[in-house]
Amino acid sequence: MENRALIVVDVQNDFCQGGALAVPDGDAVAPVINALLPRFPLVVATQDWHPPGHASFASSHPGRKPLEVIDLDGIQQVLWPDHCVLGTAGADFHPELEREYFRAIIRKGMDPRVDSYSGFRDNRDDHPTGMAALLRELGATAVVVVGLATDYCVGATARDALGLGFAAEVWLPACRAVGAPSGHTERALAGLRELGVILRDNIPA
Repeated sequence: MENRALIVVDVQNDFCQGGALAVPDGDAVAPVINALLPRFPLVVATQDWHPPGHASFASSHPGRKPLEVIDLDGIQQVLWPDHCVLGTAGADFHPELEREYFRAIIRKGMDPRVDSYSGFRDNRDDHPTGMAALLRELGATAVVVVGLATDYCVGATARDALGLGFAAEVWLPACRAVGAPSGHTERALAGLRELGVILRDNIPA
């Protein structure tokens, strides 16, 4: 695995039990990911890091509710509860996650007007996060993506990795999905398969 990096996506308190945008069973990924960390010479983590009043928050759109979909500057945007606001406890990594393995932390979603599901760029593709350049500089040619949530930020990160020239896998036992709107997870996974992202139902030995 000398040229394979592990990308740990958004394993943060607000996406886990009791959080503002809790992913069902989200806490369960922490011990699975911890077991993977020593297997990879390069580990990079992403962290949702939104300013207060972010445009992806339902509270920023009077009369709108979480999980409604709106047009935001020409992009379809799912509206979310306020979550992962920079500097808050909800934006911190899950306390059980073994952060000492992280070579770098890539923060995303900092532009108040555009969301950022992918660890590589914002949803408008205006601003790269620098992760692609970092991975290349450190010699990675392939990535394994794990974390939260399968159907949004994990999927977007794997898709962009592939598009940027990295071989990309998602190890599903180390991920959990939002599952909303109905059928979204199935559509997201089908789309990844069609692109050539490898989805593993079991973690390789």
